[in-house]
Formats: sequence, C-alpha cells, structure tokens
Amino acid sequence: MDAHGAFPFLKETILFLVLTGILIPLLARLRINAVLGFLAVGTLLGPYGLASLADTWPKLSYITFSRDEGVQALAELGVIFLMFMIGLEMSIDRLWSMRRLVFGLGSLQVTVTASLIGLIAAWFGHGVEASVVLGLALAFSSTAIVMQLLIQQKELGSPLGQTSFAILLLQDLAVVPLLVLISILGAKGGEGSFAATMGLAVGKGLITVGLIYLIGRRVVRPVFHQIAASRQPDTFMALTLLSTLGVAALTWAAGLSMALGALLAGLIIAETEFRHEVEVTIEPFKGLLMGLFFLSVGMGIDLRALVAEPLWTPLSVVGLILIKAVVIIVLLRAFGLSWGRATEGGLLLGQGSEFAFIVIGLALSFGILPRDIGQFMLLVVGLSMLAAPLVARVGRTVGAMMERREGAAPLAENTEFEGLHGHVIIAGYGRVGRLVGQMLAEQGVPYVAIESDAKVVARERQAGIPLIYGDASRPELLRRLRLDQAQAVVLTMDHVAAAIHATHGIRRTLPGIHIIARARDEKHALALREAGANRVVPETLESSLQLTGSVLETLGLPPEAAGRLLDVERERRINAFHA
Repeated sequence: MDAHGAFPFLKETILFLVLTGILIPLLARLRINAVLGFLAVGTLLGPYGLASLADTWPKLSYITFSRDEGVQALAELGVIFLMFMIGLEMSIDRLWSMRRLVFGLGSLQVTVTASLIGLIAAWFGHGVEASVVLGLALAFSSTAIVMQLLIQQKELGSPLGQTSFAILLLQDLAVVPLLVLISILGAKGGEGSFAATMGLAVGKGLITVGLIYLIGRRVVRPVFHQIAASRQPDTFMALTLLSTLGVAALTWAAGLSMALGALLAGLIIAETEFRHEVEVTIEPFKGLLMGLFFLSVGMGIDLRALVAEPLWTPLSVVGLILIKAVVIIVLLRAFGLSWGRATEGGLLLGQGSEFAFIVIGLALSFGILPRDIGQFMLLVVGLSMLAAPLVARVGRTVGAMMERREGAAPLAENTEFEGLHGHVIIAGYGRVGRLVGQMLAEQGVPYVAIESDAKVVARERQAGIPLIYGDASRPELLRRLRLDQAQAVVLTMDHVAAAIHATHGIRRTLPGIHIIARARDEKHALALREAGANRVVPETLESSLQLTGSVLETLGLPPEAAGRLLDVERERRINAFHA
C-alpha cells in the first residue's frame, strides 16, 4: 500500500522529526539562532532547493521536501500553533501596564513604517491593495529573533528591552486586523472601493472577534474547570488542542483565517487561571512547533529569485533594514532613549518578521499579490532575518560608541562624581525618585540619580540635580558612580521588569550593597525580594495606611494616636512580608 495513501505526508513528517532531532541540539551546541537554522535548512531542502534536483538525482527525494502540498500542510499547522503561543503570551493586564509604549510608540512605528513602505510600493506601480498589504507586512519585526537576542544579551528588563517588547507586542496585536483585512480583500476579489472594503473588514473583524472572544471566555473556563477536576493530563492536552483548532475552525467558517482563530484561542486561555498550566503542557512541543513553522517558511523561499535579481535583492534587503531602523531610531529617541540606545534598538528591530510570511502567503493565496512579487518579498524578508544577528551586533557596537560620546565622556569630566563617598544612588528619577532626592538633600546626604529618559535628564541637570542618563543595571555605569563607596541604592522605577533587571545587575556587581526598592504591589515586591532587594516598600501598603489614618482622624481619634497605630501596623506588615 502507498505510504502516502495510508498516512498523508508520512515522508515529510518523518524527515521533519529527524531534522529536528539533529538540528536542535546541534544549533544549541554551535550557539546558532535556532530560527535562522530552521530557515536555512528549509530553504536548502525545500521544493526550490535540493528538491528541485530530485528528477536528476532520485536519491535526493528521500532527504528533501519535494511535494508542495506537504509543505503547505506543515506550514498551516506551524502557523496555527505559532499564533496560539503568541496569543497565550498576551493579557489585558500586561497591555494596560505598558499602554503608553504599546499603543503610543508601537502604533506610531507600525503606522509610519507601513506608510513609507506602502508609498514606495505604489511608486513601483503596485495597486492600492497590494501596497497596503506590503507596507503593513514589512513593517513588522521578528518577535522570535528579537526576543531571543534580548534574552541572550540580558537586556529584556532594560529600557531598550521594554521599548522593543512594546513595539513587538503592538505588532502582534496588529496581525489580527491585518489578517481580517486580507481575508475580506480576497473574498471581495478586489471589487468595490478600497475604503468600503476597509470598512467592511474592520466591521466584520470586530464583530467576529468580539463574539468569539466573549463566548469563548464563558465556555472555556467552565470546561477547563471540569477537565482539571479529573486530573488527567492527557485529557487536559486534548482540550488544549481542541480549543486551538476549534476556535481556528470557527474563524475559518466565518471567512477569516485560521491563524486569527488560533491567536484568539491563546488570548482566551491567557485570561484564565489555567494559562500557566497550558504553558507547561505545551512547553515540550514549543520548540518543535516553532521549528515546524520556520522550516516550512524556509521551504517557501525561492533562491532562484536571488539569481534572477542579483542587484535588486540585496538592495531591497538593505533598504528594508534602513527604512525601519531610521523610523525606529527617531521614535525611540522621541520616547526618551539616548541616540546610542535608540540606534541599537533601530538596528535590532530592522529585520522582517515571521508574520510577513503568514501575511504574504495569505495574500498570494487570495491573488492580492502577483506570484513573482510575493516570492521576491519572501526572499527579502528571509534574508533580512538571516542577517539580523549580525546587524544587531553592529547596532550594539555603534550604540556603545555613541553612548560613550554622549554620556561617558561628560561623566568622566564631571568632578562632582569623582569624590563620591557615603552617598546614595537613586535609580529612577520620576515623581518618587525626585521626592527621595529632595529629602536626602535637605538632610545633607549626598546622592546621585540615574534616569533612562533623556528628556528628564536634560531638564533636571539644568536645575543642578546630580542626575545622569543610563541603565542602572550596567556594571560599568555603576562603577563610575562609585557603587563600592555608596551606602545604599534606592530603586524607584515605574516598570516592573526594569526594576527587577536593575536589582539583578546591582547585586551581581556588588553583592553586599543595601538595596531599597519601591514596589507597585505585593506580587512585584516578592519578585524584587527574590531578585536580591534587602527592603521593599509596596505602594499599595502606604496608600492604604494613609487612607486608614484619615478615616481614624475623621472619626475623632487624635492624630498622634492614629500615627502610632499606623506605625505599628506598617512595621508589622513589612516584617511579616520580609519574613
């Protein structure tokens, strides 16, 4: 019996598993980015690579992916689970805590970049629909590559890491309306005005997504409760798969993409108490599914386009990186980063995205893009992703040179920091850090403050405040501020991840230094304690005590007695927390 008839795509499945078993440990040993490795192998063994020579050398068919339908099946499955995992990483609380960066910086990046690329596409003679799709698809950066690079560099909690993450998060959200738009454009076949099609896409997308999200929240949580009560891991896994594929099937039935449904399924589960259990359940398959997606993406890249366009292809790759880098550099600078860190961020985010393969592939299937243009753009995006680690390294080098020219030279020349001794270092000079600094100055305690917002630094230094620009977790900066001669470090940053990142960096640089940190709530306080802070003061505790004191005084309790009660309660709660 034909193996393909008994089990469709059996050869492709076995070959993929063999490659995964060899590739993952090999890439880890060689410290090569796994995403780039899977892209390269997919390109080499795909229908446009060695598989195209299988007619001449039949034995190549055993180690290559020669059937287009097999590639498409693998790609579809990879896309679905990639989108599910991205949805699982999102949450309403996370978005709200970073709303300024996500919806301000992220929206500007997508809008400005997409507009510039779309205008260039229109200048080359493409229609409105094709130009809009290309502009939006190429405006995205690779979440997988950028996050991995930030983690490797231990920069995820730094100001650069937070701003980069915010841009990536907004891009993840923007995929939803973009997939809806392409589905509507494909269904309409380009008929009617573009404005009417856009309106229909937004309306239909909002209604469909809203209904699935609201109904899904009411259905998924009770069902997961029932399954969790039975304590059967295999049933829990089956329910997770059912949720993913079931919601994907609903969006497909509504005329939208299955990838959109998978993202919704992840978002629905992310809002439940079962999110972490689902993450643990799928963790063993996470690398496998990511590899599946990127391997299938590589299979769709036709390197013959590079031979056909030996000049335009590298120029397009360089042009894409430069356009995105310039836009991001200007925006990061406007949102408070120095020119050096902004340059590093611009080159870090300059590559194309895995979403571009999803979006362009969907646009090709609907006939919105010509086949040759789509293949050319896929090649450009793939090559930009392959170049991403090298470009990011160049960005770090250039950014460090600019940082030394911007910040380190003035710091070295400033004699007020040379004799620092017995001082306090304040990390973060917002409303809380400013108050701490003022009170220390009134008591004659010397201090120096670090702030990651260049605008705040420029304004406060004019007023004579001992404030410098920088990242409080960087050892070289801490040494310049005589951390070894300081009495304590006070962390007052707003961003939770930045405070934790700074605590780790300070503790690594000088293990014995006393760290006092401000926390938003008890969860944040616990994370800071685990990171190495000696004393943590949750804001919610102080505000609650102040409110209680006002109530007691209103009820007639003398202020001195109310103050003593609050002091006792404050000490009791802080001691209990630290214990």
